[in-house]
Amino acid sequence: MSKFYKIWLVFDPRRVFVAQGAFLFLLAAMIHLVVLSNGVNWFENAAASRAAASE
Repeated sequence: MSKFYKIWLVFDPRRVFVAQGAFLFLLAAMIHLVVLSNGVNWFENAAASRAAASE
């Protein structure tokens, strides 16, 4: 456990963090596109659930 720092002797930290940032950005964009393409409308669903709860 105490020798985990040696991983940075193998990988360049700048490249790792840039690759991680690019991966997370692409993952977030993909998730947003999937949710948007499903036709999910959060506002209509919330309004319908509030209307049903108030009845």
